[in-house]
Amino acid sequence: MEYRRLGNSGLKVSVLGFGSWVTFDAQIDNNAAVECIAAAGDAGCNFFDNAEAYAGGKSEEIMGHAFRELGWPRWSYVLTTKVYWGINGEVPNMRNTLNRKYLMQAIDGSLERLQDDFVDVLYCHRGDPDTPLEEVVHAMSDIITAGKAHYWGTSEWTADDIRGAIDIADRHGLHKPVTEQSQYNLLERKTVEKSYARITDDFGYGNTIWSPLASGLLTGKYKDGIPEDSRGALSGYEWLQDRLSDDQAIARVERLRPIADRIGCTMAQLSLAWATKHRMVSSVITGASKVSQVVQNFETVDVIPEITENVRLEIEEAIGR
Repeated sequence: MEYRRLGNSGLKVSVLGFGSWVTFDAQIDNNAAVECIAAAGDAGCNFFDNAEAYAGGKSEEIMGHAFRELGWPRWSYVLTTKVYWGINGEVPNMRNTLNRKYLMQAIDGSLERLQDDFVDVLYCHRGDPDTPLEEVVHAMSDIITAGKAHYWGTSEWTADDIRGAIDIADRHGLHKPVTEQSQYNLLERKTVEKSYARITDDFGYGNTIWSPLASGLLTGKYKDGIPEDSRGALSGYEWLQDRLSDDQAIARVERLRPIADRIGCTMAQLSLAWATKHRMVSSVITGASKVSQVVQNFETVDVIPEITENVRLEIEEAIGR
């Protein structure tokens, strides 16, 4: 396993991480979560991602339970979560916000569900145009000073807001954000490769990317329809079905199959390995509902060296824009 610095911080994270979006509670229970996290740890993963909004807080509870069951020393893994959406219904100050009141209560709620004293990274899950950016930066910095998080980051923020947050932190001597968490895969490249280019150059900003397999589309398993045991068939994820049934997108993905066959890997492993090659990427967050999927995903570490510059260009030419 390769370990990379999280942005320009000194924190090291495994190049392949493990996340709980969609799977925890919706597809796997406590026992399966323990097994999947254990398998990821056995493969060298030290980066585990969550969010308060995942399964309405249940995902954090399940992950917290899993770590207690495994009995791993807290220094041995990096635990992250995200706040913004809220889980208390349509209550003023408790939903879709980053105001100080919400942030201070949200971190306490997450820590209670995770059964932990701190998270290593706390992300603002989206930007909040209704809260002054200075208020957000001060609150996040105070959370770190209080010892409830070690670092903070952004998720799907604009480059201008990230730059603004860093500038505010610098001017006031506050803890600045060190990493983004954005969607990045062979079918969604513009934000990371274009919008964040200057942020990467100027600040060494990192990225722990999500959906590296485009919700499973890049695995090739949707070629013949939506399998009953896939996320595309889950209740509440009907919004994915149009994308997973997009004939044009499926045709683009299928052009990757000969490359994967030649290298001797799965299409999923090819896509994951490709995603690790971007200079902004600190960790690629994988997800799985079965131990066998975890094992296969983390076997990608053997594929990464095969993605030379020529192979990377071949992959991008095959998938097109």
